[in-house]
Amino acid sequence: MSLTRHQVLQLAAAQDLDEANTRALLALAGQDRPPAVSARAQRLGTSILAALLAGVGVVFLVAANWHEIGRHTKFGGMAVIVLLAGAAAWARPGAVRTAAALLCFLAGGALLALIGQTYQTGADPWQLFALWALLMLPLALATRSDSLWSGWAIVAATAIWLWLHAWSGQHWFLDEARALAPQFVACLASVAIAALLHPAAAARTGAGPWAFRTAVLLATLLVTGCALAGLFGVQVSLAYPFGMLLLAASAWLLAQRRHVDLAALAILALAIDTLIVCGIARALLHDSDGEPIGQMLLLGLIAAGVLAASVTALMRLRAARGGARD
Repeated sequence: MSLTRHQVLQLAAAQDLDEANTRALLALAGQDRPPAVSARAQRLGTSILAALLAGVGVVFLVAANWHEIGRHTKFGGMAVIVLLAGAAAWARPGAVRTAAALLCFLAGGALLALIGQTYQTGADPWQLFALWALLMLPLALATRSDSLWSGWAIVAATAIWLWLHAWSGQHWFLDEARALAPQFVACLASVAIAALLHPAAAARTGAGPWAFRTAVLLATLLVTGCALAGLFGVQVSLAYPFGMLLLAASAWLLAQRRHVDLAALAILALAIDTLIVCGIARALLHDSDGEPIGQMLLLGLIAAGVLAASVTALMRLRAARGGARD
């Protein structure tokens, strides 16, 4: 029978073992060694880090020498990097393909930004990110890499946020009625991206759990921000109940899966808890003549109770469904 490190330490504490015997018990259980990392995982992690550093380095090189480097050199050099990285991703499998595709992804975004800065096309920033996400979608589908899909999710979410910023009169999360429709569209688009990267669609997309969790986190931040803006406006707008309903429905759908992604559910649960506590806070403190210290104490107790209930529900769901995804 294999024991976890926590179980071994509990057993040692129950038997009142000294330090030497505790180390011997850990060695007997095989818990005295760091977790083994496969050579493939090491190569993949190192190549991804190298691609990130190379992509950022190219961007910084151009930015730091903007006036010294000629226009044709800028475009030619960036285009060559995109083409060479794309060719390497097409020709070489494994970790090299992932790293080359990630470098192509970063260089492609830098090339689009270079075009926008050089020619001042007048396009809104959200259009740049939307075009970046659209052009790199075939690359992500072909590469089937969790790291590349994670980057793609960040770019797509940024395009949605900037689009909402543009349609809200250059203000973030307005609660006026005229801004409700853009908020609803942006929230639904963010949720749609998370649904695209769900593990159920991994057979088609190749996206892994971290890309899905990244998309869930970004969508949750957007929905929660819109809901809080609707809650703390002059009048509570429909953005608050809409955001609460959207988060609750998403959590319910994720909980129906056989293998529960506990990290994604925890993100949604924390957002729902935040909206619940903030809603109660508005009801208690808004235009209230009561004792503020007592109201804050009551609010703290409610927040603790809501958080405890969420954690209990998550742990029971995890136990009932046979554990969470790693």
